[in-house]
Amino acid sequence: MNAPRLAFREWFDMVARGELPNAPIARLLGFDVISAAEGEATAVIDADARLANPMGTLHGGVICDLADAAMGCAIASTLAPGESFTTIELKANFFKPIWKARLQANARIVRRTRSLAYLECDVVDEGNSLVAKTSSTCMILRGADAAGR
Repeated sequence: MNAPRLAFREWFDMVARGELPNAPIARLLGFDVISAAEGEATAVIDADARLANPMGTLHGGVICDLADAAMGCAIASTLAPGESFTTIELKANFFKPIWKARLQANARIVRRTRSLAYLECDVVDEGNSLVAKTSSTCMILRGADAAGR
């Protein structure tokens, strides 16, 4: 039997205080979600050559992971007890190559209904220049659909 799932706010606060480890993908890639409030979240990563694609620039999948984490935390911050979510669509537009930079993903819910949420996320560099714009559609899960997620 699974242990009871922590409410998002409790989990997020415990990770921020270092009482729980960050999500495995965040540890692997080296990013952190630094803030999360009702319907908004921000994640950061120090991108460098260890995350490069074969052309030597930051792999687009890393940008997608960073944005996806921020958007996931934004939607998770709105869930009621017993609810979960799953991403059903993710889109990214890339505007410039990155070799080495501190990137920040700023996510927000644009529209949320009882069963779906549409989110957008701007990924910017240290100069606040737009690196990528992403969007996501998430399905809100309840009952048996949310169990174990």
